[in-house]
Amino acid sequence: MSQHHSVFSQEPEQVCRSQIRVLVALDTPMDCQLLETAAKRSRQRFDIVTCAVSRHGILDCFSRKDIDVALINADLLDGPLAGLDALPEIRTTYLRTPVVMLFDSWHDELILQAFRAGANGVFCRMETELGMLWKCIKAVHQGQIWANSRQLQLLLNALRRDTVNPVASSPGMKSLALREFQVANLVAEGMPNREVALKLGLTEHTVSNYLFRIYNKLGISSRVELALYVMKDRERPGAPSDRGNGFRLEIETARQTMPRAIQEPPKAKAARC
Repeated sequence: MSQHHSVFSQEPEQVCRSQIRVLVALDTPMDCQLLETAAKRSRQRFDIVTCAVSRHGILDCFSRKDIDVALINADLLDGPLAGLDALPEIRTTYLRTPVVMLFDSWHDELILQAFRAGANGVFCRMETELGMLWKCIKAVHQGQIWANSRQLQLLLNALRRDTVNPVASSPGMKSLALREFQVANLVAEGMPNREVALKLGLTEHTVSNYLFRIYNKLGISSRVELALYVMKDRERPGAPSDRGNGFRLEIETARQTMPRAIQEPPKAKAARC
């Protein structure tokens, strides 16, 4: 059994005031049509505004449509892993649009590659309960990260092994202004932008702007990377636990506060939609 979490946030599911505009990029036009039909029948507040089956098609859709969430399959009509390879370019140009990377099956290295490239969530198409996909879309649209506990542990282990840009050898968290430091810690604790804004007396738009600057300073591109960065910084000997804001982030506490949603992938791939 795989326990799937909408991690780094813990808030009750709320009904969206307007439809979530979704881009669907799969490996065949028929798969796109099947998923679009399933979304309409579900009566969810989703509007699949555009579909694509190639890297060029995805970029064209982004340039022509207002997209709230993008579902991109790792394999596209272009070839195996074409969607995954396109992710860095998509995140560079459209940083504020959450992206969920879809896989036909789980592979640790591909999961790591997706999150490092800026994915906000990963989802396996072997999952026959489409309700989990609808929850995933809502979660990333609310600023959360969609991953299960095993995948989160995989990310933590990879971060500990990563010696390319170690925190101790760069300015890291010290490069952040006080307000940026506060926002970074609250996001790493699990708060979505709305709660961070309420906590600090800011607007959600201002919090988004702070996050954009934080990402640039730390050389990262997603909330999951920020949370892992803060966790790693806390593990560094002599790292300050706060900067006048009273925040203390412990890895175990972050794990314990993750909301849980159960996902049981079947042994065989039963549907592709």
